[in-house]
Amino acid sequence: MILHHLMARNLFVVSLLILSLVFNSCTAHSWRNNSSLDDVGPRCEPSSHPFGLCKTRAAAFGYPCEDHMVTTEDGYILSLKRIPHGVSNSTQNTTRIPVLLFHGLMVDSVSWVLGTPKQSLGFILADGGFDVWFANTRGTNSSRNHTSLTPDDPEYWNWTWDQLAAYDLPAVLQHVYDHTGGQKVHYIGHSLGTLIILAAFSEHRLLHLVRSAVLLCPIAYLYKTKSKLTRLATQILLAEAFHFLGYREFNPVGPVSHEILLIICGDPEIDCYDLFTAVMVA
Repeated sequence: MILHHLMARNLFVVSLLILSLVFNSCTAHSWRNNSSLDDVGPRCEPSSHPFGLCKTRAAAFGYPCEDHMVTTEDGYILSLKRIPHGVSNSTQNTTRIPVLLFHGLMVDSVSWVLGTPKQSLGFILADGGFDVWFANTRGTNSSRNHTSLTPDDPEYWNWTWDQLAAYDLPAVLQHVYDHTGGQKVHYIGHSLGTLIILAAFSEHRLLHLVRSAVLLCPIAYLYKTKSKLTRLATQILLAEAFHFLGYREFNPVGPVSHEILLIICGDPEIDCYDLFTAVMVA
């Protein structure tokens, strides 16, 4: 047990050192070739997703799309998208059963409509006669507002998936329920979207709002994960070190992520050629 704690402490210190070098790129030097970290090439500044659900994806294929705003009990203002019907079944007198799609980690609702109408679940459900709603958790590109905080405030980022289950999920489900004539909602979650609904169900919450639940890549416990990349990030206590240094938001396409991946992917045990595979499987 003592050895375990010593190893964990040492890994935490190593993680702090790595992040300190990354965040001080003006003076830091690459451990690989002793060159400045600024020499890695031009970086993309964090920006909004180029594929907005309503303005680009839905509009491009002729689907109607609405943008709803939902405020949680703890003050976060969430964007909730809606495709009320498909392209060819727009009869307004038809009562459609609502479906809520809840995205996974590090993505947003656009992930449900990135393909063509025959490839994207959001479009397929709308064409199949459903009233389709798309959730966006706090912190995502379209859900960054708050009643009293801004993303520049550290307190804005003081939450975990527990708050998504306790506040975001019920607020969104209640909004869909209220705006569809009190109909129970079919729920489809991916990854993170399954974790929060399982957390709610484990406490017998939201059952009165949900008609059924479909869980894609469901998550309940993480200790059996086979992803070497995920396990390494856990072993070096990356999230704890990130928080300790005072950084709250992790932008998966920002310069910090770029530098961290350069270091992590230097491990011969981790194949980053297909980063999605490196994260999801062994």
